[in-house]
Amino acid sequence: MKHFTIVWDLDNTLYRETPQFHDRMDEITAQAAIEDFNLPLDLATAKAMVTESYRIYRDGGEIFCQKYGIDPMELAKSYHKRKEQNLHLITPYEHLAEDLQKLACPQYIFSTSSRDACAAILKHIGLYDFFVGRFYSVEDFDRYKKNESADVYLEFCQTAGLKPENCIFVDDSYSNLEFAKKAGMTTMRLCHGKPNDMGTEFIDYASDNINECLQMLSKICRQS
Repeated sequence: MKHFTIVWDLDNTLYRETPQFHDRMDEITAQAAIEDFNLPLDLATAKAMVTESYRIYRDGGEIFCQKYGIDPMELAKSYHKRKEQNLHLITPYEHLAEDLQKLACPQYIFSTSSRDACAAILKHIGLYDFFVGRFYSVEDFDRYKKNESADVYLEFCQTAGLKPENCIFVDDSYSNLEFAKKAGMTTMRLCHGKPNDMGTEFIDYASDNINECLQMLSKICRQS
């Protein structure tokens, strides 16, 4: 019998990204490209490019790196510094800390946000004390995204002392779950009310909302 460890994504998983917050994140990506890298673009044009970048590359800033030769790690740093200044737009889930404490499995976070941004977000949503010492950023592994290969998931597991085959990775993003699955993890998609229409090849479980997700995880933990 496996003894599972839950590995949570952070953004849009342990808190919900509202349309207002997501729009602001697109805007600060555009601002970072213009203001910190002196791109000859107005804000509206750059923001439209962010939308296009998500469609093509599954990453909002990649289009600037491809077209203007910006270092993606440096752009990510600029973006996350601005992100930390906009956390007031996040509304935490009610009672989430108490609900997480009830799960009978160890829990970690593995996020695309920078380490400083992770800490700031966790403090804002009331989960810092619960996850202190157990949250990791792709930045810790000299990466800026986690939807390119399974390697970063394997490096995370090695650093945290976990076996991939004993981990349940929970994320809203199908592209992240694809590589978590390739690394050997069990995967759960948090769909936020949207249909799980990306196929099931890399998805072991799909939950409609955070409450259903917690219920499913509770059952899995009790059985492990």
